[in-house]
Amino acid sequence: MKCDEIFTALALLEKERGISPTFMMDKIIQALTTAYKKDHEGVENVVVDVDEARKDLKMYVQKEIVAEVERPGAQISLEEALLKYRRADIGGLVNIPVDNVEFGRIAAGNGKQVIIQGLREAERGMVYDEFNSKQHEILSGEVSRIDPRTGGISLRIGTGPESTEAMLAASEQIKGEELTEGQHVRVYVVEVRRSTRGPQVLISRTHPGLVRRLFELEVPEIYDGLVEVKSIAREAGSRTKIAVWSADEAIDPIGACVGPAGQRVNSIVGELGGEKIDIIKYSEDPAQFIAAAIAPADVVEVRLAEEGKACRVIVPDDQLSLAIGKEGQNARLAARLTGYKIDIKPQSFQEEVPAE
Repeated sequence: MKCDEIFTALALLEKERGISPTFMMDKIIQALTTAYKKDHEGVENVVVDVDEARKDLKMYVQKEIVAEVERPGAQISLEEALLKYRRADIGGLVNIPVDNVEFGRIAAGNGKQVIIQGLREAERGMVYDEFNSKQHEILSGEVSRIDPRTGGISLRIGTGPESTEAMLAASEQIKGEELTEGQHVRVYVVEVRRSTRGPQVLISRTHPGLVRRLFELEVPEIYDGLVEVKSIAREAGSRTKIAVWSADEAIDPIGACVGPAGQRVNSIVGELGGEKIDIIKYSEDPAQFIAAAIAPADVVEVRLAEEGKACRVIVPDDQLSLAIGKEGQNARLAARLTGYKIDIKPQSFQEEVPAE
């Protein structure tokens, strides 16, 4: 049966939306065979033959040749097969053509709906593939809607048919940052999930990965691998500590991240709404790394525990509050950055000596 309209529609979808005609044709064939089986109880095997050159579709019911028919929808007797075909043997298969009128009725009733459903599925698949390849990357999105009830922000990310809506939950927003409709903002793609309503893109402005990617964009030495980001500890909207290192002694990893006149780090601070960033030089010596992580406070001594990842840090008395930070933030970030449990004590601290 000539199906020019179906082939024309599939060609148009490929041209305008990049959807594979093979994918769509598979969906159409699946729908036609399902519809025929629904109308003809007992039919087990239905074959649709596609002739792309002639823009032609033909449907057949496939039956097995048997001596005695037990399942009429799936079997045909040898006698009947010999009446229709020159060669027929028990155990063989024959394809019995479906009448063009009946096939046309089935195609007309299901073709359009299948194309619509297949189109939606194909587009969802394309969107998923597009964003799944961008997990753990930074994307720019436009604020399309703000939910005053939950504080959630809907962003349109991507362009053209491969764009989608992503929800920036209140918990993933930088504290104190106010976004407005139409504003463009950078977000970190945490994860992409499949769902019945299409791909679900989980985004964040608070994830430490956002800071890492921003430094890669602003600092060529990090992008080129000359400077390595070893670890990041972040309390979004307030403070971040980032440890950097270079195998090349000629490169100053901190200076590279700060940039001329602080230009590079200031650009990142501006993107994060004024969030403070401490750039620390990583060291394979745990004591040196921990001492650097306590900055901006000076460190007199770092005493590592004999077992486990714990230490005691001694600081000048007048810098104890600086080392601990407001509400313990500096010590907390230093501990997360280094992976050590840190106990900070002033220089005047005297450990109790047990009585003999």
